[in-house]
Amino acid sequence: MRPRWLQIRGDPSVRQFVFEQARVANEFDRHIDEVLARVEVLLLGHGVFHAKVHFSTGQVTLWLLNDPLRYRVHVKEEFLDPDLCNIYRRQPYTNEALVPSPEISRVLTEFKRLRTLDNHIYLRAGSLNVVNGLVGLNFSCDGSHYLNYAEFLARAGELYV
Repeated sequence: MRPRWLQIRGDPSVRQFVFEQARVANEFDRHIDEVLARVEVLLLGHGVFHAKVHFSTGQVTLWLLNDPLRYRVHVKEEFLDPDLCNIYRRQPYTNEALVPSPEISRVLTEFKRLRTLDNHIYLRAGSLNVVNGLVGLNFSCDGSHYLNYAEFLARAGELYV
């Protein structure tokens, strides 16, 4: 499959009422910088190759290079624990990655922007797979996007502005 920007429209009933709801700040929103910094540390130095941040439900799902068939789910307080990274052994950033290590921070910064930009249309969940280079986005309007990290960074400003 050739990498391309794939947009999937969700349930029309959700989109119909998108402006009747508003984002309510939760624990992850109050600690968004800490959450995203921890995700970056795990991707860069603890063998995580795919991370999905579920901002709306306050959980992070991780896939590891040394055990890719099993994902790990960490909920709010658990993920906010500063010692969380210690349960995953340190290892260098994978040579298999298509995403250059400096771009991880840029992707995560865009996740924050899309989460906080608007109170009606906002990022509910964002994922980054550094091995295949894909970014996944799920929005409050029930829309989903899947695209290459470079295209995401080049065109993120076009998303819901």
